[in-house]
Parts: sequence; structure tokens; C-alpha cells
Amino acid sequence: MTVSKNINNPVGQGGGQRKRQSRAERQNNGPHRNLDRSGAADRKAELLRKMREKAGAAEGDAQAGDATAQS
Repeated sequence: MTVSKNINNPVGQGGGQRKRQSRAERQNNGPHRNLDRSGAADRKAELLRKMREKAGAAEGDAQAGDATAQS
């Protein structure tokens, strides 16, 4: 057996075989990515809901301020 120059990569020591990947998986578009995307969509929806609530509360305060200034 030949000896590798790199101690971390000895020649002849098996590393196993790589899993056959589909084209989508090779492009980083596997099933794990779909779960990440759905989680991101949930977080985005929650953030939008919070921002709309905050904007609605600020808008309501501004209208109430205008009403008191006019009277």
C-alpha cells in the first residue's frame, strides 16, 4: 500500500461511496430546502402581521390626535 503525503488522507482507506443525487438536490433544491422555505414564509407572514398591527395602531393614534386638534 502506498502512503499518502497527507496524514489526514491516507491512500487506500475507504471513504465509502457518495449518494446518488438528483439534479434538483445538486442545485441545493432538495426536500430540506422546501422545509426551510416554508418556515421562512411563516416567519415573514408573522412579521407582516405585526407590522400591519403597529401601523394600524399608529394610524389610529394620528386620527385621534387630528380629531382633538380640530375641536
